[in-house]
Amino acid sequence: MTQSLLHRETLDGIAIVTLASPENLNALSNAMIAALHAEFDRIADDRSVRVVVLRAVGKAFCAGHDLREMTTARQSEDGGAAAFDDLFGRCSAMMQAILALPQPVIAQVHGIATAAGCQLVASCDMAVAAETCRFGVNGVNIGLFCSTPMVALTRNVPRKKAFELLSTGRFVGAAEAEDLGLVNRVVPDAELEAATMDLARMVAAKLSVAVRIGKRAFYDQAELPLAAAYDMTRAAIVQNMLHPDTEEGICAFLEKRPPAWQD
Repeated sequence: MTQSLLHRETLDGIAIVTLASPENLNALSNAMIAALHAEFDRIADDRSVRVVVLRAVGKAFCAGHDLREMTTARQSEDGGAAAFDDLFGRCSAMMQAILALPQPVIAQVHGIATAAGCQLVASCDMAVAAETCRFGVNGVNIGLFCSTPMVALTRNVPRKKAFELLSTGRFVGAAEAEDLGLVNRVVPDAELEAATMDLARMVAAKLSVAVRIGKRAFYDQAELPLAAAYDMTRAAIVQNMLHPDTEEGICAFLEKRPPAWQD
């Protein structure tokens, strides 16, 4: 892991990944994107990790792409076309890696989350926001429509609301973000870490194989027609039912005792 950009600690099965580039508001520079993707790949293979918390230090959660770095790329002969295509391709792959992780990912959001930073929040499975937090897909304010952030945003927020945010560049506060479905809950700033960890511990306490099967099925079924979604989830729930720990969990419930999971 790039220690200057990211820090990671693991507590009771919860991997806490911290964006640590406050000098540029934790922007998604080329190096930050690479560091995040590499860390997600490592976590995916770590069976001891049950939940991931993604947070940041400094004044902002993430201010989106590094505009200074992008401006430098314009100096190439093609005006930056190849560099921009590579940048947005790698960023999109990193965002998809969050959904591909077998473990649920919870964003702990403070300050601002703008443009690709808002995309990062939307790409996480859940999000807890400080009440003073602001969100925006505001690229249009500088002449750049947030087309790639739009993908994650429109999978969280109703279409007309999403298009309003994308086309006006308007910022929304944490309460409105919760109403729109971008975040799960809003808490006082001083309670942000505790509330996020409470949610993480609640998920970490569940049978991890069930959560892993469920997360994959959750996203896969959402892209399918109704009948195909039922076929796919039927196979997923059968797989889950046949796991020995699930059998133990059901028996424990019927016998009114705590489950003795091997998970």
